[in-house]
Amino acid sequence: MSAFVPLTSLADAAAQLARGATSAVQFTETALARASEGEGPKTCTRVLHDSARAEAHASDTLRAAGLARSPIEGLPISVKDLFDIAGHVTRAGSRLLRSEPPATRNAPIVDRLRAAGAVIVGTTNMTEFAFSGIGINPHYGTPRNPWAREGDGRIPGGSSSGAAISVTDGMALAAIGTDTGGSVRIPAALCGLTGFKPTARRVPSAGTIPLSTTLDSIGPLAPSVRCCALLDSLLAGEPFAEPMPAAIASMRLLAPTNYVLAGMDHQVGTAWERALSRLSQAGARITHAALAPLDALAGIHAQGTLANAEAWAWHRRYLPARQGEYDPRVAARILVGSRMNAADYIDLLAARQRWIAAMQAALADYDALVMPTVPVVAPEIAPLVASDEAFAAANALILRNTTLVNFLDGCAVSLPMHQKGEPPCGLSLAAPGGHDARLLALALAVEKELSRAAP
Repeated sequence: MSAFVPLTSLADAAAQLARGATSAVQFTETALARASEGEGPKTCTRVLHDSARAEAHASDTLRAAGLARSPIEGLPISVKDLFDIAGHVTRAGSRLLRSEPPATRNAPIVDRLRAAGAVIVGTTNMTEFAFSGIGINPHYGTPRNPWAREGDGRIPGGSSSGAAISVTDGMALAAIGTDTGGSVRIPAALCGLTGFKPTARRVPSAGTIPLSTTLDSIGPLAPSVRCCALLDSLLAGEPFAEPMPAAIASMRLLAPTNYVLAGMDHQVGTAWERALSRLSQAGARITHAALAPLDALAGIHAQGTLANAEAWAWHRRYLPARQGEYDPRVAARILVGSRMNAADYIDLLAARQRWIAAMQAALADYDALVMPTVPVVAPEIAPLVASDEAFAAANALILRNTTLVNFLDGCAVSLPMHQKGEPPCGLSLAAPGGHDARLLALALAVEKELSRAAP
């Protein structure tokens, strides 16, 4: 199987169904077949053959009667393996939870997708308990990035690793992941997809194994901004309003000169400069300046992060007694939270509110913050498996830019900014919380301009 499967947008797939060029059953059988070959066994922790086929048949019957439930009627979608699906154990990429009781009800986002007519083809692999941006899983394997896949290959990005590969390799037309510090946007950027992190409170997180109850967000990985906007509206339980691109000429963007560019490699740097040049030529007003609150983040997190503290609160029922069943690198990060006390946590929450206020003030004159999603292209898997030091350094760098948006309680979208034949990398647009619709309108316009830049 080719490493890259031509991506089909949700709108194009729906149009094929509407004119009878294919069927939900055919889409689903193709997705199920791909889940059983190539990277499939490392991408899908569970393939829902029977229920997916039943959903596809039902969808075709409803469509034939003129009763399509939504624009995603009959389209195959994957969901990350930390969303509850009734009758199945939710494993969150772990061995630890394999013997837990199966879920008795679906996560609300699963119910919303099914009510819209989506065909849930399977659950996707992930970093254990969603606690890293790399995507390596020692229990169920690591799906390889579609770029430079030969040999051991390169990381897919995490934690929604299988979500990305399920789309790039045709096991689903789109995927639903979680994003606590970049876990939707990182794999989207490293694998050439679009990823959207909404304002966290807009999408219900019930029925989801948490990493950080404060920071967790649920969002889509898909071929385009419009695909992401459609799925986001369904996940949030909102009517879908066709997004219209913002005017590039009136766009005001802040490109920080501090923090987000440190450690950027040549390949991302070249794509970044080209993308900003293209947007400037189209009329966007881009201000290159230091964003002072970013320099305070290291000090704010000196005692640990919200993810450390809140992960420990959930995992203390298992740790340290069952530590040997964890990925050692994940356990080590969770155990940082055990060394934080109540005062540390309260101080961190208060510091966050002050930091959000400072960021909102600094961004008040801009439509969005623009930065590379990840400052480096996907590194090779083998060196990161072999060395804890190399893993820790790569993980910190890969998560750095995306985590600031979660701490901001903001929204962000990652768009492909590479050209054909180049390693995948992403450009991020981000804004404070509640500006999701405006951000998606900006992203539509930027997406159009960046696609024009390709030869």
